[in-house]
Amino acid sequence: MIDKKFSDPKKNIQQFKLREGMRVADFGSGSGHYSRAAAQIVGEYGRVYAIDIQKELLREVKNFSSREQQDTIDVLCGDIETLGGSKLPDESVDAVILTNILFQIEDKETTISEARRVLKSGGSIFFIDWFESFGNIGPHSDVVIDKATAKNLFEQGGFALEREFKAGAHHYGLVFKKT
Repeated sequence: MIDKKFSDPKKNIQQFKLREGMRVADFGSGSGHYSRAAAQIVGEYGRVYAIDIQKELLREVKNFSSREQQDTIDVLCGDIETLGGSKLPDESVDAVILTNILFQIEDKETTISEARRVLKSGGSIFFIDWFESFGNIGPHSDVVIDKATAKNLFEQGGFALEREFKAGAHHYGLVFKKT
């Protein structure tokens, strides 16, 4: 269960302005909290691709989707740190979600390039990460990606900052547009 004061996927996803019928890739989806929230918005004519390298987490997403009859989520075992690793075609999605994952990724530039590759022209990245180390729950302080560093990484990767938002007690949110 997610502590809603901490960071609430359903509340945060509203900041992204998704619409019914959109195609969304959730890079590093984990157990799928953001995939589920996005699927509720894109509806029966949209698609959400939950992409993770950890098969056991994808099984959790698939089991939840089956149980809740949320058949708009497709699970893909993929490596987002490799070009083509998401297994999605070029320019096939309207949006990419990257939440609480960039601090774990070694090759951040390639991950951003992979997001750019799969995004349609004018597509958006919904980015949330930790702004501080939070005890034993968040990342160690030496791997936290501060907001300025994140902005720089995405801008160098071909994105323009559209807006910022507060994403929880220990998180910040940024929305980027593919340029």
